[in-house]
Amino acid sequence: MATEVVDNTTESRFELLVDGKVAGFADYQLLPTKIVFTHTEVLPAYEGQGLAGKLVGHALQASADTGLRVVPTCPYVAKYIERHPEFKDLVDAS
Repeated sequence: MATEVVDNTTESRFELLVDGKVAGFADYQLLPTKIVFTHTEVLPAYEGQGLAGKLVGHALQASADTGLRVVPTCPYVAKYIERHPEFKDLVDAS
């Protein structure tokens, strides 16, 4: 199973591709200095394989690499950050 995460800026979401097919996504709203993660979803056929974590980890790292602060309104993204303290400094507290 070949996986890849891409930033689909047209749809405002990071997409997790499995063998070239969209298996999940993390929707976002891009602001000048922040990225607001609003919803994360993995399609039922791909659940239970740790793919949501791979998707969100990549999305958070990409946000860090571009200097964006993160607003985790999506419950999954918020929980992921709680479990991965290396991303806590990205959270926008305002």
